[in-house]
Amino acid sequence: MHEPSPPVHTATPVGSLHISLFAGMAAAVGRRSLELPWEDDTAAALRSRLGAEFPAIAPLLARSAVAIGDAYVADDAVVPRGSDVAIIPPVSGG
Repeated sequence: MHEPSPPVHTATPVGSLHISLFAGMAAAVGRRSLELPWEDDTAAALRSRLGAEFPAIAPLLARSAVAIGDAYVADDAVVPRGSDVAIIPPVSGG
């Protein structure tokens, strides 16, 4: 009998964030997602920390949106531990 595959995403540990990356940011980091140890802090602090840990994406972070769950947040919004966060790079098109 064939055993089911393990789930792709498990629950985010309480003291961390699950961060989804897209497009050039994912390519620069070499992954589409990260688990980051985290204490409650702001979206601006998250951008700063990601830029320090992954300098290749620092220029994109300043122009990217931060979303918690399905809602975009401002830089002064608190990003609680255990959140699923997406960093959405700027998009263009016509």
